Amino acid sequence: MCIPHLVAGGRGGVIVMTGSVAATRPVGATGASVAYMAAKHGAVGMMKVYALSLAKHGIRVNVVHPTGVRSGMTMNAAMEKLTAEAAAGTAREDNWVARSQNLLDVQILEPEDITNAVAFLVSDQAKWVTGEEIKVDAGFSLL
Repeated sequence: MCIPHLVAGGRGGVIVMTGSVAATRPVGATGASVAYMAAKHGAVGMMKVYALSLAKHGIRVNVVHPTGVRSGMTMNAAMEKLTAEAAAGTAREDNWVARSQNLLDVQILEPEDITNAVAFLVSDQAKWVTGEEIKVDAGFSLL
């Protein structure tokens, strides 16, 4: 784990955790999606504890919550099936894709959209930002 090394280095530092919109607005799914949502909520709690305890060492800790991002997690046969069911109106109750929409007119973000937020958080422009949840969610959390 990086924390002991950051503390021992004595120069402060930045930790950015990857959350999910699943930690900002539950979509009411069942099955494995519940475990995913619970894990992302747990990551927020962990971030807050670390932000509180590491601030005295000049270490900032934040989390970025992306909506769907083009990746192996979203671009696969299982996701294509869920998306097709949602589009056709034949989605079962456990199809969380059917309840996952972005407010802005974009279905899926590109990895660099999230990278830009992380780059900001690790930059000097965010030198006083810690313990925060940054949403890069195209308005998903507002629906």
